[in-house]
Amino acid sequence: MHQTSVFAFGFGLLLSAGCGAGLKLTKIEAASHKPSNVALFFAVDRDGEPVADLLASDFNIYEDDKLVSIDESRQTIVNPEIAAAHYTLLLVDMSASVTASDQLHEVAAAAIQFVGEVGKQQRVGIYAFDGGKSLYQLSAFTPTEQQTAQGLNSLEGFQSRDPSTNLNGAVVQALAELDKQLNISNAPLRFGTVVVFTDGTDRANRVPLQEMVDAVEASRHAVYAIGVGHEIDDSTLARIGKSGYIRVEDSSASAAAFNEIGQRIVRVAQRYYLLSYCSPARAGKHKVTVEANSDGDEGKLDYAFDATGFGPGCDPNKPPPFDTTGKNRHMRERMMADPDAEPADPARPNGPPKPRAKAEIKAGASADTTAK
Repeated sequence: MHQTSVFAFGFGLLLSAGCGAGLKLTKIEAASHKPSNVALFFAVDRDGEPVADLLASDFNIYEDDKLVSIDESRQTIVNPEIAAAHYTLLLVDMSASVTASDQLHEVAAAAIQFVGEVGKQQRVGIYAFDGGKSLYQLSAFTPTEQQTAQGLNSLEGFQSRDPSTNLNGAVVQALAELDKQLNISNAPLRFGTVVVFTDGTDRANRVPLQEMVDAVEASRHAVYAIGVGHEIDDSTLARIGKSGYIRVEDSSASAAAFNEIGQRIVRVAQRYYLLSYCSPARAGKHKVTVEANSDGDEGKLDYAFDATGFGPGCDPNKPPPFDTTGKNRHMRERMMADPDAEPADPARPNGPPKPRAKAEIKAGASADTTAK
């Protein structure tokens, strides 16, 4: 029973965010272009929880407070993969306390289940760490099915090269590696998540705790943590898992913890919608209001656009020309890391970004993965 209560405690923190009734629509990006296309990419939440599976018919579109008919606007929910890429980096503790114990099989099985579920929705890369300075890449973000299987199998046969635990350094490097991988993507909008699994605290002391915490807080990525056992406390897990964490008593509950985190990641990704329509406006500046309706709740967001030069020939399925470097970039990055982020106050500019560490990755770690 104690094991269940600890799990429930962490899970409660994982899901606690936001309050109040109704739907919350948060604009991530929007664009208008000729011939008369208007597209909005936004998130929908209810009481801090993601709202998924809405249809185009669950939205009403108003221009200057007047309803635009669905027949006229041809409004549609475009596949969000056209505009956004979602990457998840799974970081697994392979220090001696894991590899030399009987929990390795359970951890590997839980990781296989996690990758199988989350990998259906987004790209997943698998990395491991021990007490050494560098990460080990077990599976890339663009792998074949065979490469993924090999990467997962290598977890069970992983032999730690340094029995210590470089937890702090691994987290800092994982964030930098995810930055690098997302920068390679051609998608205009990019969302990253790091999931950290560990059974203990940092013993290597290669990177100070505060440096790791600063890197997590400064990162644009969501970060979740799964802790096993009593060596790592809830306070440390919470500082790593700024987006949520779970701690379980032993590795037998690892699968349930991975499953909960995985479901959360999938739900968060499904909260994003790319709503596109053809505006009936042909000149002038206008305000579009998107109203969402779900189970009796509703929420709205506004966007101003200029219809100068608009005309016929609109295809609402055409990919929108989203700006990836403009004034909305900061808000997008905050939304990636914090689903409940509010728009920044333009009167209070942010300070200079903190420097990011360079990722140090050892590829082909499976070369030293003889089964025990």
